[in-house]
Amino acid sequence: MGDTVHPPFPLLVPDDTPDLDDVRAALSGADAVVGLGTDVAATLAWAVGVSRPRTPAATWELLASVAARDVAAARVLEPHLDALGILDEAAAAGFEVPVERGCSWGVFAAEAPGTRLRARREGGAWRLHGTKPWCSLAADLTHALVTAWVDDEQRQLFALDLRDPAVTARTGPWHARGLERVISAPIDVDGAVAVPVGDPGWYLRRPGFAHGGAGVAACWWGGAVPLRSALAEAARADRADQLSRVHLGRADVALWAARAVLVETATVFAAGPSASEGLRAARARTVVADAVETTLAEAAHALGPLPLVADEAHARRVADLRVYVRQHHAERDLATIGGDVATGAAGW
Repeated sequence: MGDTVHPPFPLLVPDDTPDLDDVRAALSGADAVVGLGTDVAATLAWAVGVSRPRTPAATWELLASVAARDVAAARVLEPHLDALGILDEAAAAGFEVPVERGCSWGVFAAEAPGTRLRARREGGAWRLHGTKPWCSLAADLTHALVTAWVDDEQRQLFALDLRDPAVTARTGPWHARGLERVISAPIDVDGAVAVPVGDPGWYLRRPGFAHGGAGVAACWWGGAVPLRSALAEAARADRADQLSRVHLGRADVALWAARAVLVETATVFAAGPSASEGLRAARARTVVADAVETTLAEAAHALGPLPLVADEAHARRVADLRVYVRQHHAERDLATIGGDVATGAAGW
């Protein structure tokens, strides 16, 4: 399962952080699953049994620690925990959704040009029609939280049973060399019954929206930490030179800065909702994405092609990370951040 040597635990937070016992239990279970990440069924069975930590810090510690073991496993776990958090938020806001025990969840909120999933009331029930893009693991999950258009201007969140015969999960196109088993293809929906979760627009307005985005960044960060370990091992080798230490130093500083940002962001989020949460999450994602891309580049330059072709765990980690970090919108996110700063809507 991924690398044989795991980074120290905890990665992000002090050892006295609340909920770390739950994180330890989850990681113990993760270590016991054969083929974690590449065996989607086994990974989902494990994920369904994971207790969702109550604090952002502990949740991100769990995600980062899983990603340090296997990037694909974190990619499976993160949306499941995010969905459970959304359902808890909905219940607290008076929008409780009945949830079966033992369900595996995804969150499908992406949009694409030329395709829309629409929701309308039919015979006293909400039914979904159309196509939803980028639905990760739709053929493997039991349920998903899905955004659908209720009119030309507004989207609303719905809980959808993916086992409904009116839901068809496509198998592609998916030619990925990283996260190859985490298929993210469209679903076609022809009148499936769905349960509304919140009012129109609630999904984006809710305080926890920013938390989920930063949780993905914790996965990216944790996935890159073993590359720092590989660089450190290379820098300790008998034939190591100054350049090997430069590559290690550059990756170390980038990941250290990203860790500091994640820790501060988790602390701020735990203190309660604020108007700047979305901007703070966008900044954190950008810092982490930059650090991961720096680390990938430094590992490539320092280690050369050998581990990419001869070390299965290393090669899979690099391929998975390169696909996963592309969930970051790069310059588009920077433009959004710059727009907020330019209009005076953001401070430090």
